[in-house]
Amino acid sequence: MSDISHLLAHIRDVPDFPKEGIVFKDITPMIQNPEAFQAAVDMAAEPLMDEGIDVVLGAEARGFVIGAPLAYKLGAGFALVRKAGKLPWEKTRATYELEYGTDTLEIHKDAVAPGMKVLIADDLLATGGTAAACVSLVESLGGEVHSLSFFIELAFLNGRERLAPHPVRSLITYD
Repeated sequence: MSDISHLLAHIRDVPDFPKEGIVFKDITPMIQNPEAFQAAVDMAAEPLMDEGIDVVLGAEARGFVIGAPLAYKLGAGFALVRKAGKLPWEKTRATYELEYGTDTLEIHKDAVAPGMKVLIADDLLATGGTAAACVSLVESLGGEVHSLSFFIELAFLNGRERLAPHPVRSLITYD
């Protein structure tokens, strides 16, 4: 099943989360439904099958859910990006701006080797802060960001522009 309308039927709008005035796009119904989840992973992987992706990078926590099956489908490795203090070995970090403050992400120093082709995957592209931090981490380790892949993009928040010139793919876009 590879119909976007089928995927849309499995995205739940949650009003006023995480704060008043925001409509949260919840993908948990999509990933709980085997057919919808498989279709989303297959659609995200299809244009990348012959691109020679070495590693898929997923940021905590929904990026793990999206990135791991994409890595499997693409025959690539999977690298974790976590909040500060959660990884046990030598790491590098990137701090990025949030709406009210900053946050820090970390990756193991051996997760991406110089020259590796990296796909960054996550559930949703909003302002692009998390994804831009992931790009910074990959590049600091000498990796090549091939592209970024999202199940959902909130285009009105202009995250895609923040990630330029890296190619961005989204299954579903909300204008």
